[in-house]
Amino acid sequence: MERYDHKMQRLFLRHILASGAAIEADRTQANYLINVLRMSDGDQVLVFNGKDGEWLARLRVEGRRACTIELVEQVRPQTVPADIHYLFAPLKHARLDYMVQKAVEMGASALRPVMTQHTQASRVNLERMEANVIEAAEQCGIISVPDVLEPRSLKELLSGWQMADPARRLLFCDEAAETSNPLPALARLAEQGPQPYALLIGPEGGFSDEERALLRAQPFVTVIPLGPRILRADTAAVAALAVIQATLGDWGPTV
Repeated sequence: MERYDHKMQRLFLRHILASGAAIEADRTQANYLINVLRMSDGDQVLVFNGKDGEWLARLRVEGRRACTIELVEQVRPQTVPADIHYLFAPLKHARLDYMVQKAVEMGASALRPVMTQHTQASRVNLERMEANVIEAAEQCGIISVPDVLEPRSLKELLSGWQMADPARRLLFCDEAAETSNPLPALARLAEQGPQPYALLIGPEGGFSDEERALLRAQPFVTVIPLGPRILRADTAAVAALAVIQATLGDWGPTV
């Protein structure tokens, strides 16, 4: 398993990364590197864009407001993440920020807000979500940056599922499941071999009876519980992604 240098500053860039490239930092990044981190001409950083791996780069500082990032060499090749989409009913700002960051840390490959009958927040700031995704990736040595997808209503999502992504199985975390143990259902899926998954976590008020019935009627849905206790939505995200990664994802014994 490739490791990254915990001591070096990491920076996400929206540019193609290739040997010999020299990239002008945008104003916000230049201010952060020069004035916040107090970095100087010749200092080194690690940069990534989610596509071209991780690169060692050298700063060329030009005054207090500008710098160029010169790529030296690739230090880690691009990784392929576990193919797990994280679908969730939006929460209010601070807890949504936390949940997005933890989903990135836990290896989600895409994040999509899903509007349900009991969803607390009616609007989602996708730019803020993307900023939290990038911050989590920078801080945790992640190279593959998850996609931030447009919100969908639950009914819209389900009705278009088999046309949009027919191979992907949806894992529905149901607090009303008949058992409290998710492992048997996940073990049965593991026996079928690798496949793409999506995880659906509901709002604080839970899914309505109508939504629960609709989900359970879909042939591409597997119902899983999350233990004997009621979890807050942001806690449920970490718990569910952990157990899924351990049984179906890149924590498993075959990886």
